Amino acid sequence: MLYALICTDKAHSEDLRQKTRQDHLDFLKGLGDRLKAAGPFMCDDLVSPTGSLVMIEAANRDEALAVANEDPYSLAGLFESVEIRPWNWVIKNPEA
Repeated sequence: MLYALICTDKAHSEDLRQKTRQDHLDFLKGLGDRLKAAGPFMCDDLVSPTGSLVMIEAANRDEALAVANEDPYSLAGLFESVEIRPWNWVIKNPEA
């Protein structure tokens, strides 16, 4: 099952995001084929990130939660909240 990790940054956390960005990217790359898509949510200025969307394949919600908790952004305390939602990729799914 695919899970969307919908992560919202804490206010005024741009420095923390930048400081831990490379560790976060390395972590995502380490997920291999389990990672389906990832990227930041942006402010209306289209420059400043406000959170992250990470789409992963996981056996269940607990496994998705474990991935979310292991993310260096999460470990650094960047996120105000993380919502985990199962997702059915119907349209334009390259694996369907």
